[in-house]
Order: sequence, then structure tokens, then C-alpha cells
Amino acid sequence: MANRDLAIGMIFLTQTVVGILGNLSLLCHYIILYFTEYRLRSTDLILRHLIVANVSSLFCKGVPQTMAAFGWKHFLSDVGCKLVFFLHRVGRGVSIGSICVLSVFQVITISHRNSRWADLKVKAPNYIVPCIFLVWILQVLVNISFPIFITDKLSDKNITNRKDFLYCSSVRHDKLTDLLHAALLSVPDVFCLGVMLWASSTMVFILYRHRQRVQHLHRTKISPSSSPESRATKTILLLMSTFAYFYALSSIFQVFLSVLNNPDWFLVNITAIMAVCFPTVFPFLLKNGDSSVSRLCFAWIRNIKIP
Repeated sequence: MANRDLAIGMIFLTQTVVGILGNLSLLCHYIILYFTEYRLRSTDLILRHLIVANVSSLFCKGVPQTMAAFGWKHFLSDVGCKLVFFLHRVGRGVSIGSICVLSVFQVITISHRNSRWADLKVKAPNYIVPCIFLVWILQVLVNISFPIFITDKLSDKNITNRKDFLYCSSVRHDKLTDLLHAALLSVPDVFCLGVMLWASSTMVFILYRHRQRVQHLHRTKISPSSSPESRATKTILLLMSTFAYFYALSSIFQVFLSVLNNPDWFLVNITAIMAVCFPTVFPFLLKNGDSSVSRLCFAWIRNIKIP
């Protein structure tokens, strides 16, 4: 085994183990809350779907990439390859969509009582379930092409033009078809990233204005950086900026992977590493934002009474 394969294998193994354990611990936490709490927050449902999507991405991308890096490259059947690629793409898309729904829901919740979002404050929790299921359905439809074009490396089908993805392969098309396919896959990502950036900016602006309005009420001995507004703002920026950074890079590498006829070893592996970065660090971002995990930044901002 080459040193580069060993190094990549260790990276994938670390990402996969740490990410899966972290997300499963959060999922267990929310399951316990479901059976013990009298009233759950509306955001808990979004976070549970986000955790499930993260685990799906880690299992379907991290585990096969780890095995391939350590020398096992023919362990999946044709059906297995189709299922692994499809579930990873759906999980990745649902992760993006869930963060997008969460950010919009937070903007509505902390908005000014006299703003255009005021009427939605009461109704917003009722829209969460339809929005989450819409995200799942949309991602299934967008990524339905993966089971069609992905095959195992030992398939007996009469396909001579293939792209090698280490443990699976895909049918190679002409440049225009690959470019259109990459654009189709990128449209939901770009839209969600744009909405998240808008929502994050709006939340920071609202919290900043509120902090300026109530600054004279804070005791002078309390540091401004310890106020609820500051903690909420920092957590929002940390979560959204980390998410946008990793998924923007992942989307860029994915486009190159889709367009190139013969993606090299480095591009295939760096694309996979970027794809599982956010699912790996997500549990720790959540814990960093709230030591009790269950509140996140939303618990800080939901108690802010914005007149």
C-alpha cells in the first residue's frame, strides 16, 4: 500500500468514525428529549432530520472511501454502488436543505413584531414538517440519475467509457451532457447557500440592532461579548459560515468531477473529503454553541423579546 493511500485512508477513517459517533450521540440525545420533554422546540425536528442526513452521508461516502483507500476496491455490487451513491447524494442535499429551512425559520422567529414576518411567527412551526418532506422529495428527484449511470467496476455490461471512482464507476457522456448534469445538481445547492447567506446576514443585523437598542439596560460589569445577542450572533456565524465554506468547496469539486472525463486520484479523494467535512464537524459546532446541546443558538435567541 502506497503512503498516500495510507494517509488518505486514515483521514477517511477518522472523519467517518468521529462523525458517525458524534451524530449518533446527538440523535440519541434528541430521542431521549422526545420521550422525556413535555414540549419540544420546533427546531428539534429540523435538527433530527439534519442528523439523519449527516449519518447517511458519512456511511455512504466515508465507509466506502475508507475501504477503497486501504485496498478494497471491488466490495460493492452493481446495486450496492447505485444505492451508496444515491443515498449519499440525497443525504448531502437534505443536509443543505435542512440548514436552509432552519435559517429561514430563525429569521422569522426573531424578526420584529411589526415586520413583514410578523404574521408568519405563529404559523411558521406548522410549515416545518411540509418543508422538510419537500426537501427529501426534491433531493430524491434531483439525484434520481445516479442509480441509472453508476455501476460497479466488475459489471458485465457493455460499457467501455467509464469514469473511475475507485470502488465504483459511472458512464462517461459527452461534455455538454456532463455540464448540464453538473448544473442541474448545483442549482439546489446554490439556491440554498444563497438563502442561508441572506438569512444569516438578516439575523446578525436584527440581533445587532436589538443589542444597540437595549445596550443601556445591561449592567456595566457584564462584558458586552457575554450578552445573549452576542452569543447568538457568534453561533449563527460559526454554524452558517462553516457550512457555506465546506459545501461551497464540495460543490466546486463536484462540478469538476462531473465534467472531467478522467478525474485523477487526487480530485476523487479531495472531493470525497470535502463532502463529509461538515457532517463530521457538525456535532461539535452544535456543542460549541450550547454546552447542553439541546438548546443550540435558537434557545438563546428565542428568549430575546424584540419589540
